[in-house]
Amino acid sequence: MRTELLELLRTRSFARRAVTLSSGKTSNFYIDCKQVTLDARGHVLIGKLLFEALRAVESSDGVRFDGVGGLTLGADPLASAVSLTSSLEGHPLPAFIVRKEPKAHGTEVYLEGMGNIPSGGRLAVVEDVVTTGRSAMVAVERVRSAGYRAELVLALVDRLDGGREVIEAAGLKLVTLFDRRDFMGDDGGLEG
Repeated sequence: MRTELLELLRTRSFARRAVTLSSGKTSNFYIDCKQVTLDARGHVLIGKLLFEALRAVESSDGVRFDGVGGLTLGADPLASAVSLTSSLEGHPLPAFIVRKEPKAHGTEVYLEGMGNIPSGGRLAVVEDVVTTGRSAMVAVERVRSAGYRAELVLALVDRLDGGREVIEAAGLKLVTLFDRRDFMGDDGGLEG
């Protein structure tokens, strides 16, 4: 499954070209995971692999997570895939969404889906690509400020651009399925 997902990401999401990232940094490659996260087969593979990674953390750390989600839009299909897989595997895990801005009407909240998660619950934050760690940390801060415990970040790809250090400095564990070396070769394309 891991090999199949990597091949999908390499052929549908990865491009070697100059690009300005959301962090403002320039890069010689880009990984648009939405091309795979929104694909039916990609959704299945991602759900299974991220759920397996989450269960491995639960087993090694002796904990149980109460929900999975992250910052909209990149995290939405990931949270959906993990939640669906968890139910199919007999360990239902609700998904949640962290808005970039609070809803302007109605509930006026940053977090959606929290009615399915116990107050103060332990949550896993999902991210498609970790660069600086900023998106994951926005989600973590919003979850924590609402009284939940964010302890884990699960990501498809770590670009190896300092995000891991930021996430771990905040007391979180980061587990990724791939990193830039899986796309760029042994040196990870660190030359530029």
